[in-house]
Parts: sequence; C-alpha cells; structure tokens
Amino acid sequence: MIQTFDLSYPSSDGIHTVHAREWVPEGTPRGVVQIVHGVAEHIGRYDPVARFLAAHGYVVCGEDHLGHGLTAGGKFGYFGPRNGWDLVARDVRRLREREGEKYANLPYVLLGHSMGSFLARTYLIRWPGTVDAAVLSGTGQESAAAVASGKALAGTLCKLRGPDHVSKPLNDLPFGSYNRAFKPNRTTSDWLSRDEGAVDTYLADSLCGFLITAAMFRDMMGGLQFIADRNNLAQMDKDTPVYFLSGDHDPVGSMGRGVRKVAELFRRAGCGDITVKLYPGGRHEMFNEINRQEVFEDLLAWIERKLT
Repeated sequence: MIQTFDLSYPSSDGIHTVHAREWVPEGTPRGVVQIVHGVAEHIGRYDPVARFLAAHGYVVCGEDHLGHGLTAGGKFGYFGPRNGWDLVARDVRRLREREGEKYANLPYVLLGHSMGSFLARTYLIRWPGTVDAAVLSGTGQESAAAVASGKALAGTLCKLRGPDHVSKPLNDLPFGSYNRAFKPNRTTSDWLSRDEGAVDTYLADSLCGFLITAAMFRDMMGGLQFIADRNNLAQMDKDTPVYFLSGDHDPVGSMGRGVRKVAELFRRAGCGDITVKLYPGGRHEMFNEINRQEVFEDLLAWIERKLT
C-alpha cells in the first residue's frame, strides 16, 4: 500500500512555508525520485506517475514552488520581488537535502517538467554530482534574442507597474503561441495533451492556469539565460545520466527541435550519457497524454537501467 504524506519546510525567501508531498512505497525503498513541477500548476498533479513509481519501490517527492499550489498563500504566479529563480532553485535543493537525510545512501533521481525542467537544469549546474540521474520532461530552449527581449519587457513592466503586476499580453507571448499550433482550438490549453479529459481536469483545477506576474516572467527568462550559458553548462557533472522525454508536437520543445538542441548543448558540455525519447504526436504533458502508460513504463525502465 502506497502512503502519502504532506510535508513543510521554510522557504529560502524567509517568508513562506513550502508545501511538499511524499509518496512512500511498501517495504524497503529502492531509490528516491524528486519531481519539480512546471509553471501554473502544482505537485499534486503528478499523483498518477508518482503512484506508478512508488508501486515499483521508489519514494517520490516534490514541492509546490513559491507562487504555486499550497505554498502560494493565495498569491499565485509570484516568486518574489527579486532573485525569484534563485529562491525557487534553493527550495528544490532544500527538499533534496531533507530527503537525502531521511533516505541516506539511496540512489536519487531529479525529474523536472517544463519550467521544472529549467529548474532541474539549473540544479545540475549549481549542485553538480548531488543526484544520480536526471529526467527532463517537456524541456526546450527559446532563442537568445527572444529570451532577452522577453526579459527586458518584463523588467520594464516591473519598474513601471511593480513586480507583482499581471499583464495578459505578456502571458500571451508564450502561452498564446503554444495553443495556436493546434487550431481550431477546443480550449485555451489544447497544447497540453491530446487527452481532452486531462485538459478539462487542468482547466477545472483552481490551483492551475493562473497568469504569472511580470517579476516571475522576468526571473524565468533569467533562468533560461543561465541554463543556456556554456560556461554554466561546463559546471555540470559530466557523468550524470540525463533522459530527455517529450512529445514531438510539444510547442515548448519547438516540436522536438528544441529538445534536440538542449541535448546537444549537454553533449557539447561533455555529458556522455544522454538519452532522447520523442513520442510521435505527443504534446506538452506526456505524463497526461493518451499513451501515458507507455511513458510511465519507459521512464521506469530508464531509471532502473541507470540506477542498477
């Protein structure tokens, strides 16, 4: 029987209390998988994949980022007035340390999805060698020019309107373009999955789909700049195996091109154990796609190959 526990710990911002969840299998655990969720969602959405991994002997954990889920305190889409990316990355690191103390000597996997994959890539640069394997789901890398212009625009809005200002046109820059690839649209979130039920569940979730603030947009663009820098990439542990999984119709990964681009950045940085899996027809959330069971099983098989 899988048990779930809600945990909490102080955020790196010195203000909030981070909400986290843990899925614990029966018997002696085989390893730990820490999930880092994406933008405008929360860790509870990963219950199906967490239960699947726990059923195969892995402890699974994850936290709600600042401005998300039960950590937000009702103020969604806001990391903080400044240094938000650093604060969230440190909160991810704090959970790694806590779980490492609890499950000492167990192999440890970091799994980041979408914005969470950007945070996981930040983690690999800043704390190299502290995880045994990494999984990057729904990742990508916009052009340097697009990232810089988005950061500059968001920074200007922060100065003119304040860091917690919410601009729909700013949010529409990425998310609106993602959905246009799937016209005619049934909903505003067709880009997430071909499974209409999964999309409707997302839209009905009061903890999902909110607009993000100018400061969070600015900080996320800064994070994308950080993880694209070759000098930063050179800091990663070259022996850490990395699994890239995505749909080949995921607009965040530029329909597969962006995923291959990031994998090549890792290879050029000297990383020697890189696996790329692109699912035909899959959109952004492969853990909520129509072939999710296949995705779960492929993920488990890769983890077991790398940890045993």
